[in-house]
Amino acid sequence: MAIREILEVPDPVLKQVSKPVEVFDDALKTLVEDMFETMYDAPGIGLAAIQVGVPLRVLVIDLQPDDPDAEPEVCNHGGHQHTHQPTIREPRVFINPEILDPSEEHTVYQEGCLSVPEIYADVERPSTCRVRYQDLDGATHEEAMDGLLATCLQHEMDHLEGILFIDHLSRLKRQMALRKLEKLRRAA
Repeated sequence: MAIREILEVPDPVLKQVSKPVEVFDDALKTLVEDMFETMYDAPGIGLAAIQVGVPLRVLVIDLQPDDPDAEPEVCNHGGHQHTHQPTIREPRVFINPEILDPSEEHTVYQEGCLSVPEIYADVERPSTCRVRYQDLDGATHEEAMDGLLATCLQHEMDHLEGILFIDHLSRLKRQMALRKLEKLRRAA
């Protein structure tokens, strides 16, 4: 397993349309393991293969829900101490995903993206959808999704088409977001 570099705007690779996965082998399993390690390290809740420079229709998602029954962990950050609930990992892999029937009803979530660091904006997407996808062994599944999982999946699926969440914004908001990102990069 390895942490891979996450491509950031304006890298032209992010605008490529990803190809379907046809071979379900050890190389694919290694890619998925690396994607999870990269996503957890970032940290993020979703990652598309194109974001690590691989133009294949592969997504990983882990919404990492807090476990209310777990013992709180004590952390030290910058000299002050706080407690938080440890997370339980729920890694999900979606290969060659397709949205079958997005709902007419829409929900707005504030989205961010590991390829557009430190930038967040409200994006409207269908509230629910049915998704057909393959797992690491090539078996096909269908599942109804809603809430954050539906939003996250649609966000990651956009990457497969070369679309970033900022592409859903008005031209003005997108330009403001990119200027802010440029400013943050110069300051770093």
